Amino acid sequence: MAQKFWDVTTILSLSVCILLVGEGQTLLTCFCDVINGTPPSGCNTSTHMCSDADLCGLELVLNAHGLTKKWSCLVRDPPPNNDLVVNLFCNSPPTATSVYQCCNYSFCNKDLPSTALDVPTGQTFTVATPLSESSEKANNNGIFAIFAAVPIIALVATAVALIFCYVYKHPKRSLAPNTSLDMDHMVALPYSLDSIPEGMTCTSGSGSGLPFLIQRTVARNIRLGDPIGTGRYGQVFVGHYQGETVAVKKFASRDEQSWVRETEIYSIVLLRHENILGYIASDMVSNSGVTELWLITQYHSNGSLYDYLSYNQIDCACMVQLMLSICNGLTHLHTELFGTQGKPAIAHRDMKSRNILVKANLTCCIADFGLAVMKVRQKNTMNLPTNPKQGTRRYMSPEILNDSINTLSFESFKQVDIYAVGLVMWEICRRTSSSTGQCEEYELPFQGMVPPDPTLDDMRTVVVDEKKQPPIPNRWTSDELLASMVELMRECWYPNPLARPTALYLKKKLLRLAMEDNKRSYA
Repeated sequence: MAQKFWDVTTILSLSVCILLVGEGQTLLTCFCDVINGTPPSGCNTSTHMCSDADLCGLELVLNAHGLTKKWSCLVRDPPPNNDLVVNLFCNSPPTATSVYQCCNYSFCNKDLPSTALDVPTGQTFTVATPLSESSEKANNNGIFAIFAAVPIIALVATAVALIFCYVYKHPKRSLAPNTSLDMDHMVALPYSLDSIPEGMTCTSGSGSGLPFLIQRTVARNIRLGDPIGTGRYGQVFVGHYQGETVAVKKFASRDEQSWVRETEIYSIVLLRHENILGYIASDMVSNSGVTELWLITQYHSNGSLYDYLSYNQIDCACMVQLMLSICNGLTHLHTELFGTQGKPAIAHRDMKSRNILVKANLTCCIADFGLAVMKVRQKNTMNLPTNPKQGTRRYMSPEILNDSINTLSFESFKQVDIYAVGLVMWEICRRTSSSTGQCEEYELPFQGMVPPDPTLDDMRTVVVDEKKQPPIPNRWTSDELLASMVELMRECWYPNPLARPTALYLKKKLLRLAMEDNKRSYA
């Protein structure tokens, strides 16, 4: 019965929100909360009101302390994100412990009807309010809930009677002996991320995340931990979901395009690969009235390749393993797969050590697809992101720096990825100890040649005008394996992008180097 009441309340809320989308011209006066002594923007601390809202909102939350009402003033973001508030709050479906309602006239959120929540039997809860309310008001709310429930009970009783009559007059045919149902197999089991076998985390088995409804369930039941990194578009947090650890990447609403792009890329059928970061879910979440866009992925405690190399020295076998896994993942991205659903070819466009994560088994997986470009085979075109940002300047190839890149050719973007992979290879080799046990301190590419945050002009001067490349220490050329890596990275740095190797070539070359290194180890 409570679910029926939820449905009616949700339909009414959605109807009001749909009407409000077309209006939004008159500013409203609404009641608002003062949380922890700090008022939200526009909320008067003495009157608990705001006078510049587009919509008024009321949220009912059932927690360990009781049933709490939270009043809010909703203000639309400027275009093109002006519908984010309506979509996030007014159109948000209720959960077992919370519901959000919207209305479109001044002071309307003080008198919105309360919605029944599943309160445990025998418990009494008090409702915190921004203004003192009389007991008469509370009684009126209770009477309203009773009168609202009566017609619903009558409708349900009528429906049950009709179903009973239909079943009585149309009895089912008896099942064949071999088709009897075992009810033990119909018991719902508790859900967790680990309860779904590898390769079956989506209904398609593609690895493109969980079904949408489960995504919303996961996102709204995650307990956030400490921040573990800060990037161009926001922070990354450790999250905990039913005893499992995940990574939560938070985007601000101004970076919605990057969030949408990453979600679009991760949702591609057949993208799943051991060297591509595992995607779990995406959702929009409200945090103290601020819209946050969440991207939930697998968590890797070693952090990024940049972090790992900064604090760890590696041996030659680990060097080959790291590079081989990177090229393996990049080969999968660059390759178009054909079939009933298939996978488009994808170019990353922002390959760097900070966008590569190190897994527990010391292999890598590629992450951060906010700037990725896809090749649409049916139309022989490219699906370029609307995001104007073009990657990290330190890792930009010569053709990007001098504006000679052919943006109409998908191969051009793959060649840009290869140039950046050569720089990542150089970073890994610096932290690789040779037979003498020596290795260099970690450095970013072109460190010491350009400022810590170089401009396009700084990079253009060094890479295009002066034709400089990261320095190669003498010890690399005296070690057989490191010398082979030097040859590969120099091929990746060719000024002519057409002369650069493909990701598949690098993968095969590294496989051969790994086999040769194993032979030397057992010799």
